Amino acid sequence: MKSLLKLIFSLTLVFISIFIVMKFTGFITIEKVENWLLMAKNTGVVTLMLIVIVILLSDLLLSIPTLATVTLSGYFLGHTYGAIASLIGLMLVGLMGYMVSLYHGEKIEKRILPTSEQRLDARQNFTKHGYVMILFSRAIPMLPEISACMAGMTNMPFNRFIGAWLLSITPYVLICTYAGSISSLDNPAPAIYSAISVNVILWLAWYYHRVKTKCS
Repeated sequence: MKSLLKLIFSLTLVFISIFIVMKFTGFITIEKVENWLLMAKNTGVVTLMLIVIVILLSDLLLSIPTLATVTLSGYFLGHTYGAIASLIGLMLVGLMGYMVSLYHGEKIEKRILPTSEQRLDARQNFTKHGYVMILFSRAIPMLPEISACMAGMTNMPFNRFIGAWLLSITPYVLICTYAGSISSLDNPAPAIYSAISVNVILWLAWYYHRVKTKCS
């Protein structure tokens, strides 16, 4: 288990470093995402959807505010188109993280875990806990991207990964885009409540799983 935690911690440091750089440079902020969508508001649904997809796809490298982007997509595009664009964007994020790590992650893995015993231990533990980690990853910022990379790096079966990823992003997107679609500048309460509710539900589900696992 120590090897798996070491691998997760190392990847977390990488994503945190990127986030700090983005935060201090102001390269991507919630305000900028909102402004980009505002500027493209009159260009048509397809253009707006493409912008949402590109913004979400950049999350793998730039640590963008995913929850805010998904909610804003519902606000600007409506529930249906916002959900479609967000699902496509987050699906591409997961696929890219998985595939890049599957083919190029071994070099990074060997640097972090120099012995074959450590790498085997990490893979065995991710096989045991990785599905649940992906399933509840939306509860913690950056964990979804880390879990997707971990899945590829440890050769998690693709069907197992994509199943967990879809279960993770689908209710998240549907709830947040709906909340965004019924929110307004005068009444942002649905978006705020949905953000709080999604995180509370995920944390409670994670806690329930931990309790159930210990009792079994």
